[in-house]
Amino acid sequence: MKLSPVLVIAISASLFARPAAQGPDATLDAAARHRIVANAVVALEQYNTDPVVAQKAADALLAHERNGDDDSLTSVEEFARVLTVQMRDATGDRDLMLMFSPWKIPERDLSAPLPPAYAEQVRRRNCGFERVDIMPGNIGYVKLNLFGDVSVCGETAREAMARLNRADAIIFDLRDNRGGFPSMIMLLTAHLFDHPEYVYLPIQNTTRESWTASPVPGNTLAGKPAYILTSQTTISGAEAFTYNLKMLKRATIVGQTTAGESHAAYLHGIGDNFYVGTIDVRAINPYENYSWNGTGIEPDVKVGAADALASALKLAAGKKER
Repeated sequence: MKLSPVLVIAISASLFARPAAQGPDATLDAAARHRIVANAVVALEQYNTDPVVAQKAADALLAHERNGDDDSLTSVEEFARVLTVQMRDATGDRDLMLMFSPWKIPERDLSAPLPPAYAEQVRRRNCGFERVDIMPGNIGYVKLNLFGDVSVCGETAREAMARLNRADAIIFDLRDNRGGFPSMIMLLTAHLFDHPEYVYLPIQNTTRESWTASPVPGNTLAGKPAYILTSQTTISGAEAFTYNLKMLKRATIVGQTTAGESHAAYLHGIGDNFYVGTIDVRAINPYENYSWNGTGIEPDVKVGAADALASALKLAAGKKER
């Protein structure tokens, strides 16, 4: 099952002390199916922030098991897919999932430093900053393909924004952006406001870190027009960035409706190489439109992805002429 590259997916320590050395072609017998369902129910009841959703999902899994609906499922991948559908159909919550991994997913401590391999990989990609340029008409342009963690990519991001500081408008090109870390969303958003502004990030509880560190010293972009280019594959963290700036009426969105994949879920190991994905915290969303999950974010100006940049440049030039 595909997981979007979120906002960060966190892995909890398993509560279930059962070794599970299953490969991708492993099969399940009745005892294993029952064990996985029972453990999934415990995880749902313990971790999901909405007790009504947790109960509905648990009841659905147990009812399908009692009815024998899962008896023919021997493939680990198919079992995970079917139980995910059962939970989502019962609750309407697309963030719920059951996932099988051929390899054990290690516990992730969000307070620990990022693995060196991550830092090396994103630095090779210039932290996702494919292009930073001043376009004709003094319009700043950032082609950003990922939101790297600020602990690794902060300096790169600040240098990019400083380079565009004197632009009359700024375009963020997220057409090929698959998401990333909330810390980078916050850093870039901070440059667009002259006061602290609340940013909605579904995976995080509401804390002081939910507010931008605005104003940014020496920054001149706070009052200038901003545009975001989107495509059908703009996803996850890129959608979070787009969603907030659209809801705050701080940016004009140009392009296609985004992918509609927030999947800001934590994974909890339940044994047998299975993981239950739930929402462990829910941030306060001050906006009327609660989430982009399943629907995507509608652009303000609908054009094909290939035409989005030209359209945004025309819009920016038109604003300057007024």
